[in-house]
Amino acid sequence: MKVTLIDGRSGAGKSSFARRLSADDGVRILTMDYLYEGWDGLMAGSALLERILVERAEGAVARWRDWDWHAYSRGRERTLEPHESLIVEGCGAMTPITVAFADRAIWLEAPEDVRRARALARDGDDSWWEGWKQQERIHLERHDPRSLATEIIDASS
Repeated sequence: MKVTLIDGRSGAGKSSFARRLSADDGVRILTMDYLYEGWDGLMAGSALLERILVERAEGAVARWRDWDWHAYSRGRERTLEPHESLIVEGCGAMTPITVAFADRAIWLEAPEDVRRARALARDGDDSWWEGWKQQERIHLERHDPRSLATEIIDASS
């Protein structure tokens, strides 16, 4: 029944950190990549996560459709049972609404050069970097996720 949120800018190490946490206790990971609506969808992904967590807290089975990056549209339906523990990882995971439902809210930070090198190694292309960086800036200004965190971790190394 616990919820852990892991937020940070692209390349900060959120996915790797979530996998390590999940390996310890087998908790399901929900990756924000499947909530965004493409490269311009960070805010839409945050709003969808807010709805999912509100429904879960109300005791309902939350339902949504994953973002299919190949078809560039919503795809397979997913569900989350109200009793199910969850780790949510991705930029936009922490907003004032989502943090209200979280037991842990972890902000990962690393310098931009480290993050960009990781993103390039992960994706093989960083042509999306500048556009995504602007969406991250909006998320930081609107939600100030670092200030919402219960833990701040230097993920430089």
